[in-house]
Amino acid sequence: MNYLITGGAGFLGTALCNRLARQGHTVRALDDCSNGDPSGLVSQVNFVKGDVNDKPLLWQLLQDIDCVYHLAALVSVPESSLFPSEYNRINVNGTVNLMEAIRDAKVRRIVFASSGAIYGQLDHVPYSESDEVKPGSPYAVSKLAAEYYVKQISADTGVEAVILRIFNAYGPGQRIPNSHPPIIVNYLKHALTNGSIVIHGDGMQTRDYVFVDDVVNALVTSATANGVDQHIINIGSGVETSVLELVRQVRDVTQRKPEEIFNPHKSGGTPRMAADISKAYEKLNYLPMTPLAAGLRLTMERDPRFKV
Repeated sequence: MNYLITGGAGFLGTALCNRLARQGHTVRALDDCSNGDPSGLVSQVNFVKGDVNDKPLLWQLLQDIDCVYHLAALVSVPESSLFPSEYNRINVNGTVNLMEAIRDAKVRRIVFASSGAIYGQLDHVPYSESDEVKPGSPYAVSKLAAEYYVKQISADTGVEAVILRIFNAYGPGQRIPNSHPPIIVNYLKHALTNGSIVIHGDGMQTRDYVFVDDVVNALVTSATANGVDQHIINIGSGVETSVLELVRQVRDVTQRKPEEIFNPHKSGGTPRMAADISKAYEKLNYLPMTPLAAGLRLTMERDPRFKV
C-alpha cells in the first residue's frame, strides 16, 4: 500500500514510518521538523520537510496514496495554555486543510491520532469511548475539534475515517525537551544520571502508559481493518498506574536510587486516568503486549541516550 504520514519524523511517526517501510509499503513522511528529527527514519522512507497548512504540497504528496496517517500536531498541554492560537492553527486548521486535500485527491482512508486528554477529568475509570468528554486544556480542545472535522468532512465526502484516542505513549526516541518533558523518559534520564525526580502533587495521580510498539500495532491494523469507518477507538495499556508506582519501577529497572522531590504546590493534573480498550480488541484485535516494566527496559535498551 501507499501511505502518507504527517508528523512522520516525530516520536510515533518515526516508529510507524519505519515499521511500514520495513514491511515493504511505500511511505511518504511529512514533517516541519519543529519537534521531529528525520535522521531516525530508515532510507526507504521518502521524507519531505513541510507544513500541513501547505495545500499545494499536500496535493502533491497525496497522489496515489491509499491511506493517510495524521499524526502532525503540537502536543504540550502546558504550552497550549500559553499559545492557544498556534495550537489551533496547527492542530485544527492543519487538520481541516489536510481533510480538504484528502477529499480532492480521493484518498480511501484516514487514520487520525487523537488523544486520551480530551476526556478531561471524569469521575470514574476506565474511560470509554461513549463517555462524555470534558477537555481541560486548549490542546485537548484542539484535538476534539479536529476529531469533529475529520468525522464530518469524511462522512460528507465518502472518505473512510478511523480516530484513535491514544493515551500516554512512551518509548525509545521520545523527545526530552527542557520544558514539560514526557514523564517516563524524563524519569529514566534523571535516574540514570543520578539526578532528582520531581513528583507533582502527592504522586497518587494515575495514568495509562502504553509502549510505542503497541501503539504502532494499532495504527498499522487501523489502515485495513473492516467495520471501523467513523469509529473512535481508545488505544492504551488498559492499566492504571500511579506516579509513585512509576517511580518505583524506574528505580527497579535502572538499579538507581534517585532523590525524590515532592512539589505539593503544583497539581499533578487529572487524579485518575485509564483507557477502556475493549473496543480496540473488538474492532482491531488489539491487545497490548508490553507491560510497563518491560517497556521501561526496552526503552533503555533501544535508546542510545540511556546507555550507561
